[in-house]
Amino acid sequence: MAPLAQAVLVLCAVVLTVAIVVTLSSIRRASGRAETVLQLVEREIRPLASQVEGLATEVRTLSSTANRELERVSGVVRRVEEISLKTARVVGVVNSLASFRGVTSVGSGLKRAAGVFVSRLRK
Repeated sequence: MAPLAQAVLVLCAVVLTVAIVVTLSSIRRASGRAETVLQLVEREIRPLASQVEGLATEVRTLSSTANRELERVSGVVRRVEEISLKTARVVGVVNSLASFRGVTSVGSGLKRAAGVFVSRLRK
């Protein structure tokens, strides 16, 4: 092989070696930074996980409390519905009595008017 070709090959090998060294150095720095970031994330995740677990427990407690309260409110609503139905029935009966009283009053008024009319006719 010619000395010029050998020089070109050696130069290419040196350039490739420098490029590989630079790339490996960059990868090493990036992995060091990634390790630092992962350590920070790990330190932050532990307390966060315990807080999330506590929040989940509180949500379960609140949910069960809300369910119990909704059941109580449902019972009260049912009772109010029963009372309103009974009240509507009573109001219906009272209205019926009032209309019967009105008919009776009209009848007695007509009777009295007829009595007055007859008494005036006699005079």
